Amino acid sequence: MKNDQGANILSDITGLVRFTVRVVRSMMDPPFENREMMKQSYFIGYKTLPLIAVTAFILGLVLTLQSRPVLVDFGAESLLPGMISVSIVREIGPVVTALICAGKIGSGIGAELGSMKVTEQIDAMEVSGTNPMKYLVSTRVLATTLMLPILVFFADAIAFVGSYLAVNLHGEIAPQLFLTNAFAPLHFYDLIPATIKTFIFGFAIGVIGSYKGYTAGFGTEAVGRAANSAVVVASVAIFIIDMLVVELQHSMEMLNF
Repeated sequence: MKNDQGANILSDITGLVRFTVRVVRSMMDPPFENREMMKQSYFIGYKTLPLIAVTAFILGLVLTLQSRPVLVDFGAESLLPGMISVSIVREIGPVVTALICAGKIGSGIGAELGSMKVTEQIDAMEVSGTNPMKYLVSTRVLATTLMLPILVFFADAIAFVGSYLAVNLHGEIAPQLFLTNAFAPLHFYDLIPATIKTFIFGFAIGVIGSYKGYTAGFGTEAVGRAANSAVVVASVAIFIIDMLVVELQHSMEMLNF
């Protein structure tokens, strides 16, 4: 049983790698489905903004309220905006936003392509001369890759608003002073790795969701399995990618010193 599970996992990883290579190749070969990509960017980006905004606002609010008592005990309350900004920009903002997108966008792509696979719409596209890999998959992967960094920037900004309101619950601080204290500890090399990994997160979510839907089995149950598997695998991939990027960033900082 364990050998069968290991073989299935290895086969799944191999299939995902091959699928990723096909996606990258289809992205580079013309013609490009710009209209469909803009449509997917609208659904993936704009339709996700309300969920991201609510989550980011609560995240900034709660993180500030939880961190403040500890800093007050040490007499370092003035460091609160800087600590919150570093935590959100470098780690919490990108990872939490990516996990939300994995749950909403990844499952949506998996269910949509899975239902098209079950109803043989993908086969019909191939027969009619349309390349489903380019029209269905590449456009969705490009849309998630481009939209996730924008969603992360938006989430960071909303989280700052929540943090500012939380700080003002126990005192009064001018917005200019809050922003000055928040951005003081941030450096350029904090933004670059955080931005790069958001592109990788988006690409991983799009590829995994598309792969699970594109390779779904037959029957209505296959659609649910594809959507559920897309969320689980994409969430695990986000944590693995984040760990690798953080370790790489730490190694580069050590080399600089």
